[in-house]
Amino acid sequence: MQVELELKKEGDPVPMRLTTTDLSRNGCYVEMMAPLAVGVRVNATLWLGDKAVRLRGCVVTRHPQYGNGIMFLAFEDDGRQVLRAFLTQLRSD
Repeated sequence: MQVELELKKEGDPVPMRLTTTDLSRNGCYVEMMAPLAVGVRVNATLWLGDKAVRLRGCVVTRHPQYGNGIMFLAFEDDGRQVLRAFLTQLRSD
């Protein structure tokens, strides 16, 4: 599932604009030429249609010159419900 993603390492003000290659309720995978180290905490914004879902996550997998798996840790506001509804809608289409 490809959705736009803005990703920032905690403490780093510069965002990276990426696209997910996989997306679930618990995390996502992003392709990156210079993947982050496992354990790095990130702040992210997923763009699900016209809605922005902000969350905190942690890098859980690293594949050199390919990408990172990111586990979602906490969502702002109703982000978890928005993501769940988005994924449910995709399955029914």
